[in-house]
Amino acid sequence: MNPKLSIGSWAFAFGPFAQSPWPFSRILQYASEAGYDGVEINGFAPHPTPELYPTMASRQALLKEIRSYGLGISGYAPDFTTVPPAQCEPVLYLERMGAYIQFCVDLGIDTIRVDTVSPPSELVEAEYEAQYARLANTWRASAELAASSGIRIVWEFEPGFWLNKPSEVKRLVEAVNHPSFQILFDTSHAYMSGVIGARQPGRKEVLPGGIAEFANLLDGHIGHFHLIDSDGTLHDEETSTHAAFGAGEINFVSFLKELKPIVTNIEWWCVDFCFNAEVEEWGREAVPYIRKAIKEAE
Repeated sequence: MNPKLSIGSWAFAFGPFAQSPWPFSRILQYASEAGYDGVEINGFAPHPTPELYPTMASRQALLKEIRSYGLGISGYAPDFTTVPPAQCEPVLYLERMGAYIQFCVDLGIDTIRVDTVSPPSELVEAEYEAQYARLANTWRASAELAASSGIRIVWEFEPGFWLNKPSEVKRLVEAVNHPSFQILFDTSHAYMSGVIGARQPGRKEVLPGGIAEFANLLDGHIGHFHLIDSDGTLHDEETSTHAAFGAGEINFVSFLKELKPIVTNIEWWCVDFCFNAEVEEWGREAVPYIRKAIKEAE
């Protein structure tokens, strides 16, 4: 295992940083100095969006700046908040997706991160199945659109959004059934969803084998990887708390050892400190921690 490590720029824009987000240039300098190989770009202003970089010249200048720090780009996490894919008209979602695909093509990014946008809710069966079908169809069409440009879509499931039970995640990715649609496996979200059963409507569904069992359940569908520890709690009762490595419940050496066949071929591993006020310090500590865990797992 010799992955490239990136850090998600959203950690410096959301939560405790929302009132004063770090400029993207400052994040690039930080990532380079902290030993990361790249960044995963938050697609919410003031970080890079198609609107802020509307021309090819502006996008090439952005790419040049990123490369000037010796960094690559592991993926793009754009804003779909106004077009929840299980509820909106598919044409609206696909129009937005098309703009993001072009943005990624211009920057040489091959991975777009998505979620269901909608919060967890208990629906009557007919409504649940109707939304499920719409979501699967919209994401299949999105994957087809992305594939034509050499891009893949990765879905990040989490307690804060609809469809967060292990069986639902597996069923959805199989329903989309497209090679350019894969799962983004976030270790903290997997712990909260698969071990704690956080914010699961109705009967809780947990896995005795923990996040390793969750990953094995999705074997063949995992295309992107976020690493972060979990202390078993929710941030603001909404989504997973992103804890410092070693301060939570996840044994990364054991997990990486067991899941080596699944994660070995994933080129980029992204460190995700979303909503964490200590990201500047803990983000620096993450690189040697992960490298050490990889070495011990092998």
